Amino acid sequence: MLLLGGAAWGGALAARAIGWWVLPAALGVGLLAWPSARGRGRAAVRTTAGLVLVVAAVGAVATLRLEQVAHSPVADLAREGAAVRLVGTVRSDPRRAEGRFGDIVTVRLDVREVTGRGATYALAAPVLVLADEDWADVPLGATVTAAGRLSPADGGDLAAVLGARGPPEVVDDPDRWWDAAAAVRASVRAAVARRPDAQRSLVPALVDGDDAAVDDTLAADFRTTGLTHLLAVSGTNLTLVVGFLLVLARWCGVRGRWLYAVGALGIAGFVLLARTEPSVLRAAVMGTVALFAMGTEGRERGSRALGVAVLALLLVRPDLAASAGFTLSVLATAGILLLAPGWRDALARWLPRWVAEAIAVPAAAQLACTPVVAAISGQVSLVAVAANLAAAPVVGPATVLGLGGGLVGLVWESGGRLLGTLAGWCVGWLVVVATRGAALPSAALGWGTGAVALALLTLVVATIALVGPLLLRRRSTGLGCCALLVATVLVRLPTPGWPPDGWVLVACDVGQGDALVLNAGPHAAVVVDAGPEPALVDACLDRLEIETVPLVVLTHFHADHVDGLPGVLDGRTVGAVETTRLLDPPEGVAAVSDALDALDGAALAAVPAPYGATRRVGQVSFQVLWPPADSPTVGPGDGSTANEASVVLLVEVRGLRMLLTGDVEPEGQAALARALPGLRVDVLKVPHHGSRYQDEDWLLSLGARAALVSVGADNDYGHPAPETLAPLEAAGVRVLRTDLDGDLAVIVDGAGDGTGEGGGLSVATR
Repeated sequence: MLLLGGAAWGGALAARAIGWWVLPAALGVGLLAWPSARGRGRAAVRTTAGLVLVVAAVGAVATLRLEQVAHSPVADLAREGAAVRLVGTVRSDPRRAEGRFGDIVTVRLDVREVTGRGATYALAAPVLVLADEDWADVPLGATVTAAGRLSPADGGDLAAVLGARGPPEVVDDPDRWWDAAAAVRASVRAAVARRPDAQRSLVPALVDGDDAAVDDTLAADFRTTGLTHLLAVSGTNLTLVVGFLLVLARWCGVRGRWLYAVGALGIAGFVLLARTEPSVLRAAVMGTVALFAMGTEGRERGSRALGVAVLALLLVRPDLAASAGFTLSVLATAGILLLAPGWRDALARWLPRWVAEAIAVPAAAQLACTPVVAAISGQVSLVAVAANLAAAPVVGPATVLGLGGGLVGLVWESGGRLLGTLAGWCVGWLVVVATRGAALPSAALGWGTGAVALALLTLVVATIALVGPLLLRRRSTGLGCCALLVATVLVRLPTPGWPPDGWVLVACDVGQGDALVLNAGPHAAVVVDAGPEPALVDACLDRLEIETVPLVVLTHFHADHVDGLPGVLDGRTVGAVETTRLLDPPEGVAAVSDALDALDGAALAAVPAPYGATRRVGQVSFQVLWPPADSPTVGPGDGSTANEASVVLLVEVRGLRMLLTGDVEPEGQAALARALPGLRVDVLKVPHHGSRYQDEDWLLSLGARAALVSVGADNDYGHPAPETLAPLEAAGVRVLRTDLDGDLAVIVDGAGDGTGEGGGLSVATR
């Protein structure tokens, strides 16, 4: 069954790549393998026939699904940019996200009727709605009508994106079970409403995947320590909840097949509570596999159940084959089923069996997922196993108590708050584990996301999986491995060749955001922007061995430039913080103020960067070119206006001239071109992460020899735009991107002439 599950996965991926050609391809491979199978007996013939059948079936379903989405009337109208009116059912809770022009609300609809271009079509198509606050309270499961303009969607699981105009009109209320699930979710939130912020946000996330209120910094700590699965609906959640229900049922005298009925009802209730999104269905199936594995012959039954689960899920939702979440769920479950028993038995030779099991399960799951996690995040967590071990004792109680608080709170508010308080105490320990673990010197090891780096990591993982039990079965080698891992975590690992000699500027890889570091002298730097997450910029500064920051410049107040400020301030001496004059958006201004207020024994306040004056900090000489001294200080809340007010710096270090542009828009770029004709630089930080909105003539006129694009991998904004990069590359500019190359270091080997010509400029990547 595991083999058939793998064949189903391969069929779904092949269908995405070659479409209907997957059918003749599967048949051709089957015919080639047939003679060999016949020579091996009936079992081999049946296996070969089964594999071909599964690949063809899942491939056909996947291709048909892709064709239906890509060629539905909704997709056709989206390609025309048509204004339409839709009727559909809400399939996801509204979620707030940051858009180009401010916060937006996203909702998924299953559209059953669309009217556009003078015609009405009845159909079934998934659509993502981008809307304003009018959609923030639309109930899950409701049937609504919506108007707006369609645009094409990326990926094969959506037919279109609707830019909604105005509020939705609810034409049919949700079914009762959706109302009941919403009431329980609200009751869970109410049960912990009086707890500290972290507990108030984490308990709902742990119980039913409601992670909307989880702080970005805390979420980053959970990622670093390998505890992210606790913030989303996972098979672990279902196993805990359903397992607790089965224990209660047995205590009440339920036996035999009725226990299966209780388990099925528990699974159905959990899915309704956590929402019927693909991630929840995936988690429910994997949790069911774990329940199978808990009985006698657990390894064999669990393995068969895993193969069946993969096959069934991909027949129903073939788009899951390309989902990172699905991949991680399957690999974690497979690691627990296939690797953990051998590791447990090896450790049990010199440890109590329950201790061996507690170590083997998270270690096997983490090891199996490591290559995929590295491909997504660019790092390998070294504290994940220890963090999961430390967290394990409270995960079950926190989940059960949190759910109990929600259920009891429906009929007895005080009782619900009592259980919520107990759940909050348990979750408080998770916060301690995540924050303290993430703060360790080598909590995570940076790793490349290229094919060679990931292939090498996969080889290392396979070697550890095979050799691990041999090393762990003896007390001496087992303790030696543990001591080596502890020493690695507690001592910061050097990055060979990093930072490179002669570096003057580093663009930190902080995802979708900016964080630039200018070398001001030994262990000192001027930092321009701080990225979206404190942990990422903190790690970058640690790699550069920066201890003192005489000046921080925040070009503007969008989250992807200021939310990482606590990471810059953590453990370093900071002299001053300067910002743009425009105090917008308010959330970003408040985030900066809160970060500065949280400093111990320091009195720092952000002040506007003075326009025009040339100043020097260490070996960094710089001038503020934008915004002008008479620019506004209060904005309309428009994201583009905040971008336009970005601080633009002309910097010189060791004779090399660099232009740091923040997210300045084309209008500001044109104004700079008029104010500073003939400006030439060596290095350009491409504005706004390489957005397609640029003044191309001005960018080319700068004569830069290198252009740096600070951008996050697979971001939703289409950054960087090919039409922005192509002219630069055609002009001979070397373009480097943090999403592809990691940290980017500009190096000067000798003094330039200060005109953008000459000098030993080179760029190294980490």
